[in-house]
Amino acid sequence: MKHHSYLVASLAFLVGAALLSISCNDRKPAQVAVPSTPVNVPAFNADSAFRYVAVQCAFGPRVPGTDAHKACGDWLTEQLRAFGAEVIEQETTVKAWNGDVLPIRNIIGQFKPETNKRVILCAHWDTRPWADNDPAKMNHFTPINGANDGASGVGVLLEMARKFQEQQPTIGVDIIFFDAEDYGIHADIDAPHVDDTWCLGSRYWARHPHKQDYMARYGILLDMVGTPNARFCQENISKNYAPGIVEKVWRTAHSMGLGAHFPFEEGSWVTDDHLPLNQIAKIPCIDIIPYDEKYGFGEMWHTLGDDMTWIDMNTLGFVGSVLMQVVYNEK
Repeated sequence: MKHHSYLVASLAFLVGAALLSISCNDRKPAQVAVPSTPVNVPAFNADSAFRYVAVQCAFGPRVPGTDAHKACGDWLTEQLRAFGAEVIEQETTVKAWNGDVLPIRNIIGQFKPETNKRVILCAHWDTRPWADNDPAKMNHFTPINGANDGASGVGVLLEMARKFQEQQPTIGVDIIFFDAEDYGIHADIDAPHVDDTWCLGSRYWARHPHKQDYMARYGILLDMVGTPNARFCQENISKNYAPGIVEKVWRTAHSMGLGAHFPFEEGSWVTDDHLPLNQIAKIPCIDIIPYDEKYGFGEMWHTLGDDMTWIDMNTLGFVGSVLMQVVYNEK
């Protein structure tokens, strides 16, 4: 994912605050609303999600412009179509911070495209071109495999798409795999952090959505959701732009007995693909992403160690199960 300064959002997001906090602060849990009429929600299969993560990693690093990137993109498209989605592929070029011209591909799988009642579920599918946080400096220009940082969120959403084929939610769902999220400025470059060097695919989509006048009720972004023993504090950009959606998701998790993984605590400010959706597309979007006060995003983050050994099937399972409850209870 991002450079360490990625944790600090632009001052434009601060209203009436002078300092940013990356620690989790205690907050009293809100009351859990119990649906009056139970909804039949299909069970999320964590084994299946794990396999989807493994398949992506088998292609190798998915860096824009590489053969592995193209092959994996073709596979993702085929999977969404096989699950009954109408697929739109956005192919274009964008310029990276270092002048590289990247061929990128946003992949959108639409379920119930005829309805205007829609939500977005999204993740990035590209991987970091440089292991610039690796303990060995000799690896700092070697691409990572991105099992957690990229493939984990996609794996969860592919399993959800498979379930949508079996039983459609009441509302329409757009699953979006954003490209070129992780091509931001190299950590070894002595330059200030600039938000818009990251999230290039979602920035393009936010300015050029896949349908004219497109709008969704809200979006939910998944990033690094394979982290073992993950705790998802409430990310602050999400709370700033979409507090109601944060409450919806965290209340659902607590109602399922998953409060230890979704604490009602304030988290960090993270520049991620939800930022362009909130700022540019004006669609309230939250980010489900773990951050530990001691270890940050984890010792595997932006290293060659971000492989399948860092994917916890239990984490995939409880994240997917919470999202299934949220989506299937949407009217």
